[in-house]
Amino acid sequence: MPSPQHIRKPLQSALIALVVLLAPSVTANAAAVERLSNETTLSRWATPNDRAPVRISPNGESRSFVRLRYLTEDRRPELYLVLSRTEDRDGDEWVQVRLPRRPNGSTGWVRREALGPYQTVTTQLVVDRRRLKATLRRNGRAIWSSRIGVGKRGTPTPGGRFYIREMLKSPFGGTIYGPLAFGTSAYSSLSEWPRGGVIGIHGTNEPGILPGRVSHGCIRVPNNNIRRLARLMPIGTPLQIK
Repeated sequence: MPSPQHIRKPLQSALIALVVLLAPSVTANAAAVERLSNETTLSRWATPNDRAPVRISPNGESRSFVRLRYLTEDRRPELYLVLSRTEDRDGDEWVQVRLPRRPNGSTGWVRREALGPYQTVTTQLVVDRRRLKATLRRNGRAIWSSRIGVGKRGTPTPGGRFYIREMLKSPFGGTIYGPLAFGTSAYSSLSEWPRGGVIGIHGTNEPGILPGRVSHGCIRVPNNNIRRLARLMPIGTPLQIK
């Protein structure tokens, strides 16, 4: 009877030959994924053309779990940060997008034709919850910074990668939101909060409490600084909260 060692060697050789034989076909069927946004110095976003289904993978047969929408909770035009692109086996183009929804950090795939023309930004806003500081960078260089207020212990500001969806100006600068607010794709732990608990970046009518851990999750900025930020930061800007 042949020894186990004599049987093992031919078997290993056969398996290696099978892998080599199959490798070219696997490579040929695997579509490359091209990154479209690095979320630091060059990012792309687009508004939806229709309420297309968002799928878990770039395949028309994969499960859909939500649809694109035309408007934000504040009835402003919705937009989506585009992360990457690929093609399916039929040559149809798919793009991966960040989604403004719970759970925070959600992404999904839609057909390219579901989105309009790409817009580009070279800015990134970084919020440091430990240092209570926000910094806006353009092409990687800091062009604005401010001390800020973030969420309290029971209602923390969520961490992760998000983006700026809208800018809302207040007709009266004395509101709790100050002169203006940015809506983000992040959501607070308070789902019953007005308009679904969207995390905002806004001014304040209580400047004396900043910096600090003072909010229900939103990011508060001194009014003079939020006005300057509005002149420097376009919508579609990626947001990193760390």
